[in-house]
Amino acid sequence: MPVKPDLDNPQAIAQLVGAFYQRLLKDDLLAPLFISVAAVDLPKHLPLICSYWEKLLLGSKDYNRHTMNIHRALNDQQRLRPDDFSRWLSLFTFSVDEQFNGVAANRAKHLATQIAANMQQTMPE
Repeated sequence: MPVKPDLDNPQAIAQLVGAFYQRLLKDDLLAPLFISVAAVDLPKHLPLICSYWEKLLLGSKDYNRHTMNIHRALNDQQRLRPDDFSRWLSLFTFSVDEQFNGVAANRAKHLATQIAANMQQTMPE
């Protein structure tokens, strides 16, 4: 069995983000949130998400948006439910595990778990 690379460089992060969004945009629960409610412009959105994960995993200074405010605005349009966060985390974790293994990959899954829990706890109902 070939050894999976770690999630420790910008190319790997871009690969993860691409795979994750391909999976997410086919998901019956989450695709409508991203396509219809948030109206995500993928060519604009994906580099931002890559930059976000590069900040978290590699210490890059390029991302300076406030992610909680962005998701609060989405929650104002359509309430985000516990199932949404669980599914997001499940798809993210699967996408990491499918292609990556190592310290940074484990850190990404840990951070995603914290992000999902934090957002779920702080979203206004």
